[in-house]
Amino acid sequence: MSLLSDLINLNLSETTEKVIAEYIWIGGSGLDMRSKARTLAGPVDDPSKLPKWNYDGSSTGQATGEDSEVILHPQAIFKDPFRRGNNILVMCDSYTPSGVPLPTNKRHAAAKIFSHPDVVAEEPWYGIEQEYTLLQKDIQWPLGWPVGGYPGSQGPYYCGNGADKAFGRDIVNAHYKACLYAGINISGINAEVMPGQWEFQVGPSVGISAGDEIWVARYLLERITEMAGVVLSLDPKPIKVDNPEQGDWNGAGAHANYSTKSMRNDGGYEVIKSAIAKLEKKHKEHIAAYGEGNERRLTGKHETADINTFLWGVANRGASVRVGRETEKAGKGYFEDRRPASNMDPYVVTSMIAETTILWKP
Repeated sequence: MSLLSDLINLNLSETTEKVIAEYIWIGGSGLDMRSKARTLAGPVDDPSKLPKWNYDGSSTGQATGEDSEVILHPQAIFKDPFRRGNNILVMCDSYTPSGVPLPTNKRHAAAKIFSHPDVVAEEPWYGIEQEYTLLQKDIQWPLGWPVGGYPGSQGPYYCGNGADKAFGRDIVNAHYKACLYAGINISGINAEVMPGQWEFQVGPSVGISAGDEIWVARYLLERITEMAGVVLSLDPKPIKVDNPEQGDWNGAGAHANYSTKSMRNDGGYEVIKSAIAKLEKKHKEHIAAYGEGNERRLTGKHETADINTFLWGVANRGASVRVGRETEKAGKGYFEDRRPASNMDPYVVTSMIAETTILWKP
């Protein structure tokens, strides 16, 4: 095992200029992440200088066997915390050979919105709070939970410490450092309300980069849980019970904190309220795009608003949209859309918020 570890951690830069690029893309479910590696002649720091590549779309649910080739377009580069050195991770999106974006390619449409002159002028900032659950591999049950049973009720686990309260911290801390190494603008982590559930925050990130960073952060977490023998779940309601004696468990979201230049400037609070009014008018459209199974999470309980009701308020964590006390006091700042589920597509959510609040003229 010592030799295997030595080979895994081998510093290639001491013997060759060649580097390994891990191409990452989104599979046919719209949530599964796929990747494969190729050798480059030397270091590359511009995605436009990377070669396009292809893969077998019939094996990812994105093409038929008779016409299976799908083309990867490199879009963003990150440092590789696993191979290190000059090796890189490459976030890609997927196209047919004729250049048509696949239905699962949500980045293409998002990039159009974020490149619109009106959106560029507003410099949209995002801070995404990605919640997730760690599951025991063989039984698909939350980490730290007794097999076939339930832990003590919620309360001591949120930001908790101790062997009976925090489960999976080594994974969480490894992921934190891996994101920082990769160049992802991860801004924090914490244990969540349900035991075995955690959160990381990415941002502030501008425009399309928010989606790129969340997807690569998810990829890193998937790889780290793979090494740890633990399963990552982005299900918005991983534990749903009907018997009160079995507990009352929080769901998992991906709250989107958002601001534009106009919101951050003096008088921004009025811009924020106007943007929230637009979000209310398009509540159904946003809910439909905010993640599968979100109706199991948005029940009006566990710090959520009912899925059929749009509600906003200052410092109200039971609202669809929350405005912070500091924003209200300063008269400018940001707001938090609390509706997105943990399994949302960040390209869809971020671009949709920008389109509704900046481009849409009701």
